Amino acid sequence: MTERVAATPGLYPLPDWAKGTLSDLKGHQKGDLLSGDESEAIVEQYDEVRAEFVDDQLDAGLDRVVEGQGRWDDMIAHPLTVHDSVETGGIVRYYDNNNFYRDPRVVDDLDFSGDVARELESAERLIDGEAPLAATLPGPYSLADLASDEHYGDEAAFQAAIAEFLAGEVEAFPAHETLFLLEPSLVTNPPAEGAESTATDAIATVADATDADVVVQTFYGALGEKLYAHLVDEAGADALGLDLVAGDRDDTVYNVQEFGSTDSLALGLVDGQNTLVEEPETVAERVEWFESQIPAEGFDRTYLTPNTELFYLPANKYRAKLNALAAAAEVLD
Repeated sequence: MTERVAATPGLYPLPDWAKGTLSDLKGHQKGDLLSGDESEAIVEQYDEVRAEFVDDQLDAGLDRVVEGQGRWDDMIAHPLTVHDSVETGGIVRYYDNNNFYRDPRVVDDLDFSGDVARELESAERLIDGEAPLAATLPGPYSLADLASDEHYGDEAAFQAAIAEFLAGEVEAFPAHETLFLLEPSLVTNPPAEGAESTATDAIATVADATDADVVVQTFYGALGEKLYAHLVDEAGADALGLDLVAGDRDDTVYNVQEFGSTDSLALGLVDGQNTLVEEPETVAERVEWFESQIPAEGFDRTYLTPNTELFYLPANKYRAKLNALAAAAEVLD
């Protein structure tokens, strides 16, 4: 029987009460965004934000609890933008939406940071054993795609270096049940023909750094057929995350029908960029529709997730979507 797990990859919207306070504490210019050496007053504000994120998830009844990534000013580019070997360049559009991040320009060797591990240690203390912890990182392909290489000089070498950096970060994480590796660039800017294994090798390097279940979460649409097959066979993931909200979901279903799947899957079922809140029954129907399209006997585990990060939403809508995911898992039980 397939286990249904309600979870999210995090990147939640800041609560309204925190926006003004943090803006005043950090300043209002590009150079005033988080750099990893924030003051005690800023740390205290983010501690309160993190505690609220954890409470939101526990109240909703999610099966995995993430840190929430309130500090990530630069979305999934964050692990690089706070790194000592990285200089921040101009403002760049974050995929095809109205959010922006600072271009991380890698100018020296990427060694251990520990920034994300410290966030997770704080979250672990807040959760206090009430639910399993899930960790979130950018996948190495997407992080390399979002950054500028001014040190390694070769695309494959840069992806490998990013992967080794992320693997080192994972090794410092506290015990976690699941690791979400966010890989939107696999859809929006996929590897060139013949370069798929470079990307999957990089993902496998990070996946090998943890004993937790690894979910390679793709979003913004369907994967190309050849790349999908490479990911299933080579990435070392326990689950591949698939966007079922995007209009080309029939292509996603075709990929699974034609090329098989990982032992588990993560389904993007609620729209992370639309304030319309899905009913739990609707979410459950989407799971059942997807599974009815697949001739196999089922999966070890199906993660019920949003199709993207949730920071695009107002705080009340993000909480409503957490509740919908958790309730949908109960409907399916």
